[in-house]
Amino acid sequence: MELQMESVGDEASHQHSKRHQPTIQTSDSILTLPILPPELITEILVRFPVKSLLKFKSVSKSWLALILSPDFTKNHLNLSANNKDNTYHRIILRDSHPPRDPKVCPLRSLLDGDFVTEAYDFDYPMKNTTSCFWTVGSVNGLICLEVVDIGLCIWNPTIRKYKTLADHGTELNDDDTCSYGFGYDEVHDDYKVVGLLFIHNGDYPYDVTVKVYSLKSDSWRQTDGFQSGDLESDLAKSVDGKIHWMTSEGEIIFIDLVDEKWATLNHPCYGEDLRLKLGVFGSDLSTFTSSAELWVLKEYGVEESWENILTIKTHDIYDIRPLFIKSNLEDDFVSPDKTVGLTTYSDSEIHIESLVCPILQNEPGTQLAQP
Repeated sequence: MELQMESVGDEASHQHSKRHQPTIQTSDSILTLPILPPELITEILVRFPVKSLLKFKSVSKSWLALILSPDFTKNHLNLSANNKDNTYHRIILRDSHPPRDPKVCPLRSLLDGDFVTEAYDFDYPMKNTTSCFWTVGSVNGLICLEVVDIGLCIWNPTIRKYKTLADHGTELNDDDTCSYGFGYDEVHDDYKVVGLLFIHNGDYPYDVTVKVYSLKSDSWRQTDGFQSGDLESDLAKSVDGKIHWMTSEGEIIFIDLVDEKWATLNHPCYGEDLRLKLGVFGSDLSTFTSSAELWVLKEYGVEESWENILTIKTHDIYDIRPLFIKSNLEDDFVSPDKTVGLTTYSDSEIHIESLVCPILQNEPGTQLAQP
């Protein structure tokens, strides 16, 4: 049987121009293929994984424009984030003490079995350099990295594009320290990096300068209002459009990325002499105590929604960071072998595949991470 496909007119042709439907000609008859309406094509494509969509951009100019459009990117991200099978979620694991090459494994492989069956090297920008890096945060498919001697960059590993940020303009000496957080301002549709710069001038408390970077404007600016002292940890956690830190006094402070105002967040009384670690459990803000209790803020902003969801039976809780639970628990007390997401890696993030690009449209000097 001989097949012959007739050419199809450009989708961008004028409305009154005659459009030809694609046909398949056989030795017996000619079959007319239906032309799908644009909205149906969108509904179909938005359910494909990112790697497939990157290939589909070459199909036609209309598909290219559709896949690169902001609305398509947001709809695709929403479907991926709410996928019940966690098909598009990845866990990035790296330990800074001592430094080790990071590993990535699909979240689904952890949930489907008792052991990680898939893990591969994290092919990050500047990998071929000798510089160490830390993961500042991950949101909507973008990862912010702090690379020693290079600076900050925002990277989407799925589409393999990254952007190196300009310097914040504040000179730091060897004794000065800094802590960065990364999050998303939904109101202004902007991704922001917040830097807390602690200037050691010989007096206490130290001078603290707060700088905020906006990806949309590609610039840093200084903000006021920070009144807290030392931090318990320089690991910041982003939840609900706010970036949180734990102070050395056990207080949770945060900056709202919309109005860039500082505030404190109340948490339960855990008793005396308890060290607290701030984290993100699933998508909720959490604290993990030195007595191995995991508390989760079920409804952000509602103090009464703090819930002690489990206590882990283990004697070695140093640097444990719970990320998620594999299944519903029948007992509030569980052992690590029954709880997935207990990691001793000091630098761990859950990442989702997305089309979100860290590079502004028509921005010069775009960079592509080499495979």
